[in-house]
Amino acid sequence: MNHFEYRDGVLHAEDLPLSVIADAVGTPVYVYSRATLERHARVFRDALAILPRVHIAFAIKANPNLAVLNVMQREGLGADVVSGGELARALAAGMPAQDIVFSGVGKQHHEMILGLDAGIGQFNLESEEEGIELAALAAARGLTANCALRVNPDVDARTHAKISTGKAENKFGVPIDRGCAIYANLARLSGLNMRGVAVHIGSQLSELEPFEEAFAKVGALIAELRSAGQSVTHADLGGGLGVPYRAGEVFPTPEAYAAMVARVTADWDVTLMFEPGRVICGNAGVLLTRVIRVKRSSNQTPFLVVDAAMNDLARPAMYGAWHDFDAVEPSGERMTAHIVGPICETGDTFAMDREIDALEAGDLAVFRTAGAYGATMASSYNSRGFVAEVMVDGDKWAVVADRIVPEAISAAERVPDFLKD
Repeated sequence: MNHFEYRDGVLHAEDLPLSVIADAVGTPVYVYSRATLERHARVFRDALAILPRVHIAFAIKANPNLAVLNVMQREGLGADVVSGGELARALAAGMPAQDIVFSGVGKQHHEMILGLDAGIGQFNLESEEEGIELAALAAARGLTANCALRVNPDVDARTHAKISTGKAENKFGVPIDRGCAIYANLARLSGLNMRGVAVHIGSQLSELEPFEEAFAKVGALIAELRSAGQSVTHADLGGGLGVPYRAGEVFPTPEAYAAMVARVTADWDVTLMFEPGRVICGNAGVLLTRVIRVKRSSNQTPFLVVDAAMNDLARPAMYGAWHDFDAVEPSGERMTAHIVGPICETGDTFAMDREIDALEAGDLAVFRTAGAYGATMASSYNSRGFVAEVMVDGDKWAVVADRIVPEAISAAERVPDFLKD
């Protein structure tokens, strides 16, 4: 469920017509619903209440906007971060340092130091080498870092190849069959408190079976570690639960996911950690756009050219991803069109031969389910600037990220003196 619904023939975000935002802020613009964010956070949290000990950290990479993070903080969620910048955002949004988990395969020394100095709750180590580096940095500061070892279970998540992270050929984690030995080596280092294991097999999973297969392997590793005399008090099961992008799609519910986790982990006796992202914020946002023109050539399918582009919403160009596309004020007429943006790339295509609401130049439309991996993946390609972001709360709204115009970007650039001769 989300709070983007038609009222009297006009698409609203909660109690606000989307046309109000378009007129005031311009397009393209991301629009987030506070009520939807809150609802999804609560549904996920309530589903996991059947488990004895739980820690939930919102995956900031899905949507790092400070207003979104503030909503997550108010709902009691911590943060899963993968960079020093995301760590700073989590702290700026009021998330307690002890509720922050630092993941990511390429943590640099300065980022590790940021985490140590902030006193974050856990580092998820992606390799033995990373653990050795972190141990030295922590010991030099007289600190001990809580850590989990991320293992790669070699499980096919049955999702897009570019967002699969749990197969042997992926860069993430250590081979699970070496997990016990690497854990033991790291546990001997001063500066580290090895307290658990972590796994994350990918994003946008549409089935529970890959999760269960991976978690079963983690359970066997925990038993092996304990048999070897190691302490294991935490198990980080990551995120990855998918959301419907097409109307009518059905995905596993958080309740079904939680029931599976409860069954698989019944004898683990650990604090279970989760890092949901897309499942909370995906359907909580839309990308509002305006039609530039309809390009018609003889009897061919027309091109519907909108002012949003692949630099604003990269998923279709990057993954071939589907986003439902709806008129803000549908007339009831339908058309078939190729939906494209103005970027000078054939890849700037959102959909081909899509049956949609009939639209003409100046009409407003939305790409739905754009609250995750939308604005955060934007670029300034073609010197287009960065898209604005708005949050709606009932009939109130506010700009939560300014549109960054091309002139502001070029103002940060310099022509060196040696080119001024």
